[in-house]
Amino acid sequence: MDRRQFVKVAGAGAAGSAAIAAPAVAQSQPKVTWRLTSSYPKSLDTLYGISTHVAKRVAEATDNNFQIQVFAPGEIVPALQALDAVQNGTVECSHTLSSFYIGKDPAFAFETSLPFGFNARQQNAWLYQGGGLELCRSFMKTYNIHTIPSGNTGAQMGGWFRKEIKSLEDLKGLKFRIAGLGGRIMARLGVVPQTIGGADIYPALERGTLDAVEFSGPYDDEKLGFVKVAKYYYYPGFWEGNANVSFLANQDKWNELPASYRAIVEAACAEANAHCLAKYDHNNPDALIRLAGTGAELRPFPQEVMQAAFKEAFAMYGELAASNPNFKTFYESFLPYWKKEQLWFRIAELPFDAFNAQHYAQVK
Repeated sequence: MDRRQFVKVAGAGAAGSAAIAAPAVAQSQPKVTWRLTSSYPKSLDTLYGISTHVAKRVAEATDNNFQIQVFAPGEIVPALQALDAVQNGTVECSHTLSSFYIGKDPAFAFETSLPFGFNARQQNAWLYQGGGLELCRSFMKTYNIHTIPSGNTGAQMGGWFRKEIKSLEDLKGLKFRIAGLGGRIMARLGVVPQTIGGADIYPALERGTLDAVEFSGPYDDEKLGFVKVAKYYYYPGFWEGNANVSFLANQDKWNELPASYRAIVEAACAEANAHCLAKYDHNNPDALIRLAGTGAELRPFPQEVMQAAFKEAFAMYGELAASNPNFKTFYESFLPYWKKEQLWFRIAELPFDAFNAQHYAQVK
């Protein structure tokens, strides 16, 4: 074979290979469009922002072949129907708190947080290293949902109250917007808990439908304007030492994605999880100072309230574990891990944090 024949044959072979390879590449990067419904209004740039962050990163990593369109509450479904919309295929995915859905099963609370449970770092440790995420995914699969940790608020504040809370007696009959198992615990203390989506809380507080509200921390609470109506700002939010936001995907749609797309979504959610907590830790201190300057009066919950709530919380967990197999499965994983984490943080983390908190003002 002379040189000219070799070049001609080689060229034909290369062209043939390209013709074969091109469809394989195209198949590995298919055009996909999903819709995501968020449980958070656009005004909450951190919680709503995790959705736009994930959508942006997924698009960038797939050369814009995988698009996730983000919708605020009410644009497709209301805030507290996000899980149902994913389950039944109305949308492919959502960002929401699993604890919003404890009416279906109290075991939903574990993925978000338990009152007097983990802080944000401990929650991530349990989910990623302690078997928690495997339990959550097994549970969610019964709802045709795949779940991914995708954001966290860190420890929250205890909420805004029209009147001071000086004793347990002051909680009796109080109409309090509080979600998840925290609401059930407060009900055992005489509170009348209400579950309302973020965008609807302020109007209810302003009209007097609510006596108190909790939502998140200073940065979000400032945007929602609660200080204009209820000036007493309590802490800590013992029902949410953290709040893990979940990316919920319809299981059938998730299974249809190429493995590369699934990996990209997982990575984007992990990044959003870290960015969300960092943004809150960055913005909450300044927001708290601004709120105090506009009339917020900071108050710690009385120890009487904290101790009673702690006692009722773990009494309730025992009751639920005895009556609900799903809750029992989670609780048997949660409880020993929680105890172990308390021991470690008590020795290393808490003394360090407490010392700094007591002495930082001395530094000039």
